[in-house]
Amino acid sequence: MAKLADIGAKARSKNAGPFWVTIDVFCNSPEAFATLRKVIRNDMVAGLFKVDPHSLKRFEIASLNVIKISVPRPTVQGSRFDRDMHGAQAAVLLSELELPF
Repeated sequence: MAKLADIGAKARSKNAGPFWVTIDVFCNSPEAFATLRKVIRNDMVAGLFKVDPHSLKRFEIASLNVIKISVPRPTVQGSRFDRDMHGAQAAVLLSELELPF
């Protein structure tokens, strides 16, 4: 099984407000973008983050070879149960996801 780095992509995540985290998948070529936009499915991402697939927000920007996925935070940012105040750890989960090829 392949991972994002094997395809030629890097993931970065960031806080997108108190209720959302956004993960950007930067592809190093149009070919990698075309492959990953088909392979990274919403149901896979939803399962990874344990959220409803219908709650995801997904944007594919072909001119930049970027896939942006926003997921609801499991807890409100800054609450005492928040384990990732800046949303930076979400990218690691997506980067390590085994992609079906």
